[in-house]
Amino acid sequence: MSATTTNVTLRSVPNSTPIEEILAIVADDGGVIIKQFLTPDQVSRFNAEVEPAMQALSPGTKNDMEGIADFHGTNTKRLTNLVTLSKTFREEIVDHELVKPLADAIFNEESGSYWMTTAQVIEIGPGNKAQPLHRDLENNYPFVGMGPAGPMVMINFLIALTDFTEENGATRVIPGSNHWPDYEDRGTPEMTIPAEMQAGDVLFINGKVSHGGGANRTTDCYRRGVAFALQPGFLTPEEAYPFIVDRELARSLPEHVQRLLGFRSQYPTGSPGLWQVDYTELADYLKF
Repeated sequence: MSATTTNVTLRSVPNSTPIEEILAIVADDGGVIIKQFLTPDQVSRFNAEVEPAMQALSPGTKNDMEGIADFHGTNTKRLTNLVTLSKTFREEIVDHELVKPLADAIFNEESGSYWMTTAQVIEIGPGNKAQPLHRDLENNYPFVGMGPAGPMVMINFLIALTDFTEENGATRVIPGSNHWPDYEDRGTPEMTIPAEMQAGDVLFINGKVSHGGGANRTTDCYRRGVAFALQPGFLTPEEAYPFIVDRELARSLPEHVQRLLGFRSQYPTGSPGLWQVDYTELADYLKF
C-alpha cells in the first residue's frame, strides 16, 4: 500500500519570494510553483528559437530500452541541446537570477559543486497517456535505497512554455512524497495534484518527490515546457555538453555557466578535483 501524504495542495509563490522561503516549502512539500519565472517576452523568444527544431522532430523515442517508450511518451516530443539551439536559454534561463542562489543553497554545503544534467523541451501532444510516476533521483539508483535521508542529487526547474492545465497534461505531483520512508513506493495517480500554471511559471522540485507528466486529454492542445535539471558534480549528466556545444560558443558564456556545462572542472566536497586534465583545471587546457 502506498504511503499517505498529509499535504493536499501544491503551493505557489511570487518570483520575489525570498530564497529561504522557497527552500523551506520545497523541503516540506518537495516542490513549489514560482509565478512569472520568465517574462512573456522570454517565453515568446524561447519558443520561436526552438520552433524549427521542434517541427523537425517526430514524437516518441528512439530508445528501445524496456519502459522507455511509456516514459518518453508516444505522442511527446523531447528536444535537447538547448544551449546550442536557444540564445534565450543559454543567456537568460541558465543564468536566471533565481537559479544560482537556489542551486548554491541546495548543493554547495553537502556536495560542493553541481552541473546541468539535462535541459529539454517536452511537448505532450493530444492523446498522450500519463507518464509513469517517478522520482528524478532514480537516474542514480543507489540513492533510491537511501530514501529521504540520502543527499540531494537532483533539482529540476519545469518551466511552462504554454499554459499547463489538468486537461492538456500538466505535470502531476504528490506533495510530501519526498518524506516517504520507501522510495520504491512512487504512489498512485489518484494521489497526484496537477501543477496548473500559466506560461512563464515554473514548478521547482527536488529529486525526491514523486511526479510525472499528466495525460493530455485534449484533441488539439499541445502542452510545452522545458525541464532544466541540475545535479552534483560527482554524478554523470544525461547530456554530454562538451561534445555537442561549440567551444567558441561556450567561451562566450560566464564562468559559472561554463562549469554548469562541463567546460570547467568539478570540485565536489572532499575531492581535489574531478573532470580534469593532468590533475589540473580543464578550463586551462581548453584555454578558456
